[in-house]
Amino acid sequence: MSVDGFPETFRREGRIVVVGASLAGLRAAETLRAEGFRGTLTMIGDEPHEPYDRPPLSKQVLLGLVPPDHTALPRRRAIDARWRLGTAATGLDAAAKEVRLADGDTVPYDRLLIATGVRSRPWPHELESDLDGVFVLRTRDHAARLHRRLSAGPRRVLVIGAGFTGSEIASACRGRGLPVTVAERGPAPLVGALGGVIGEVAAELQRAHGVDLRCGVQVTGLEGDSGGRVRRAHFSDGSAVDADVVVVCLGATRNTEWLAGSGLGAGPRGIACDAGCRAFDVRGIVTDDVFVAGDVARSPHPLFGYQFLSLEHWGNAVAQAETAAHNMISASVDRRPHLWMPSFWSAQFGVNIKSVGVPPMADQLLVTQGSLTEHRFTAVYGHQGRVIAATTFDQGKWLEFYERQIERAAPFPPEFPTVDRRPEGRHPIAAGFPDPSLPTHGPTVTLSGHSPADRRLSFTPRRA
Repeated sequence: MSVDGFPETFRREGRIVVVGASLAGLRAAETLRAEGFRGTLTMIGDEPHEPYDRPPLSKQVLLGLVPPDHTALPRRRAIDARWRLGTAATGLDAAAKEVRLADGDTVPYDRLLIATGVRSRPWPHELESDLDGVFVLRTRDHAARLHRRLSAGPRRVLVIGAGFTGSEIASACRGRGLPVTVAERGPAPLVGALGGVIGEVAAELQRAHGVDLRCGVQVTGLEGDSGGRVRRAHFSDGSAVDADVVVVCLGATRNTEWLAGSGLGAGPRGIACDAGCRAFDVRGIVTDDVFVAGDVARSPHPLFGYQFLSLEHWGNAVAQAETAAHNMISASVDRRPHLWMPSFWSAQFGVNIKSVGVPPMADQLLVTQGSLTEHRFTAVYGHQGRVIAATTFDQGKWLEFYERQIERAAPFPPEFPTVDRRPEGRHPIAAGFPDPSLPTHGPTVTLSGHSPADRRLSFTPRRA
C-alpha cells in the first residue's frame, strides 16, 4: 500500500482515457508510457486524423510550402493506445466513470485526462457562414480547403479579425501576391494580446506590405450572389468591399459543452483545475481521477497573482500535459505543480514576434532595446511595479533574460541601462490594452480571478 492509500499497481495499471487526440493528448500519452504506465490507454478524438501540429496551418500550409497531411506530430515513443478517432465525446458520467461517445458507445476509465482544446468561432449568421468562400481556420481540413481556394487566385481575400491567426493569414495571402483586406473592430492588430503600442507597430507592418487594414470597424454582413458564393462584405462605417474569399478569425471557443451535467467546474472559460492539473467540481472540490491539460484548462499561476490563466500556447499544452500525466500515476508526495512560463511566437510579414509572460496584465510598457519605428525592438511590460512580460520583434535573443526577470519579480521599470536604448525607451508609457469588457480579436491569454473554488460567504443574523 502506498502513502496516499492507492497501491502502486493501481497507479501503474488500470484504464486511462484521454479525450482529445491533440498535441496535449499525445504528449500526455507518451509521458504516461515513459513513466511506467502499463495499463490500457484509450485516445478519443473528434477528428479522423491522429494528432498533428496546428501552427504550420496558418503559415507554411497556406503558403504552399507544406502539404496539410504532412503536419503530423513526431512521435517520441510508441504509446500502444486504442484509438477512437472521428467520434466526439458527448458526455461524462463522473460517478460511473464513463465517457459517452457520439456513436452511442461508452468508454470506462479509472483516470481521465481532458485535453479537448478549442475550436474556431464561426461567423454568427448561419446563412452567411454557409456561403461558398467563407472559411475558418483551426483544423487540418480547414487548412486544406482554404489552401485550395487561395491557390485558385481569388480577386480579394477578406480576413475578419486581426489577432495572431488573422494576421498570419493576411501575411500568407500577401506572400502569395493576393489582395487582402483585414477588418478589426479594435483600434489595431494584436491589441488584445500585446496592447495598443505594439498594435500600432503591427498595423504599420501590415500596411507596409500592402494590406488594406481597416481598424475600428465591424463587418455587419456578408452578401452572396445567386449561386450562393460570397461576393461582398458590408462594414459598420457604411463602406463595403468585394471579396470572393472570407476568412473568419473571431477567436476560439473552449470545447466544454460535452461536460454539461458532469459535475465538473467547466464553462465557456474552460475547465478549472489546480496547479497539479486536477479538475475542480462545481462545489470547488478538487477531483483525484479527472485531470485537465492544454487550451481547455484554466489553472492558477503563482507568478501572476494566482489568477486563473487559460493559455492558447503550444508550449503550455506540452508542459501541462506532461505534468498532468506524471501526476495521474504518481503518489501525492511525488506530484508536481504546473509552473510553465507562458510564451508564444508568431511569424508574419517577415518578422518573428515572440513573447514571454502575460502582457494583458500590464498597464505600462518600456522599450528597452531597439526601436518601435524600426520594427525591431524589445518591449518590457510592467504591472504594480514589477516586470510581468516581454515581447520582441526580431530580437528573440533577449527573451531568456527577461524570463528570469519575471521569475524573480524584478522591479519595473528595469533598473539597468542598455547599449542601444533610444530616446523613446527612456520612460515607461501606457501599454494601451483595451477595456477587457470590450471584445477584441485574438488574445492568447484569458485572465480570470473566478473559479469554482472561490467561496462567497453570506451571514444571516440570528433571529431572537
